[in-house]
Amino acid sequence: MTIELLAPAAAEAPTRFVERHGRRIAYRETGSGTPLILCLRFRGVLDSWDPAFLDALAAEFRVITFDYSGLGQSGGAASYRAEVMARDAIDLADALGIESFAVGGWSLGGMAAQVVTAMVPERVTHLVLIGTTPPGRVEHPSEAAFLEHALKPVNDLADEEILFFEPASASSRAAAAASNARIAARSADRSPPIAPETYLALLQDRHAEDLFPDAGGYRDFLANCGIPILVIAGDHEIVFPTPNWFALNRVWKSLHLMVLPQMGHGPQHQAPEFVADLIKSFVRTRQRADVAA
Repeated sequence: MTIELLAPAAAEAPTRFVERHGRRIAYRETGSGTPLILCLRFRGVLDSWDPAFLDALAAEFRVITFDYSGLGQSGGAASYRAEVMARDAIDLADALGIESFAVGGWSLGGMAAQVVTAMVPERVTHLVLIGTTPPGRVEHPSEAAFLEHALKPVNDLADEEILFFEPASASSRAAAAASNARIAARSADRSPPIAPETYLALLQDRHAEDLFPDAGGYRDFLANCGIPILVIAGDHEIVFPTPNWFALNRVWKSLHLMVLPQMGHGPQHQAPEFVADLIKSFVRTRQRADVAA
């Protein structure tokens, strides 16, 4: 008789480590199926993901989350440059022996995921972007409320309501409290938060006129690569305003844009099962296409 071992739920998944190019990368995984590597937001560590979202994805994917180099429980030199964060994701896939995978990213991690796709397009089956920005110059800037709350040494629930949810909506505020409680429920083996002096230095290091500099020609590549791209955004996105994607609707030829009502920068935490279902359906049904330039 064969006994099938079930992957642990996200809240209980142990932190594991791989060594790659002289540094240690901390990661967790749950579920089975198509590998889905998820890249983190600004100030994010392994314990910044809502476990309900990861568990909903794990019904169909081998979900892999990780700490960027030099942050959380990972070693090495820290950087918020998209190319460096992308290399972490690729090196992790290499260390785990994963040749083909879907890649996703939330916020700053969405920039990393786009660079991963441009760096190893033959390995990426699908690109999933949540609350992030396209490369290059954009028309709509972040709202002032973002930096007012994002740079505080500690973010409480009231900050999270503004940063990741829609504070004008009672149901969104309730979802913020529920998500906060789920994330806080893990009591052991947590990744340490990023110190203010660290994230402020990393922001200064990547300071540029554009939020996501397009030095690598990422925008043109993604417009024509044929890899299915799903963008999920709230209708009140204070960090990377959703209208910046509208101009790309018929330019990025494999772009799918989902705008969710009464939501902010973290729709996957407000509606974890719904957003996970969107991603599962997208990966299951949308395939890479040959696209004429």
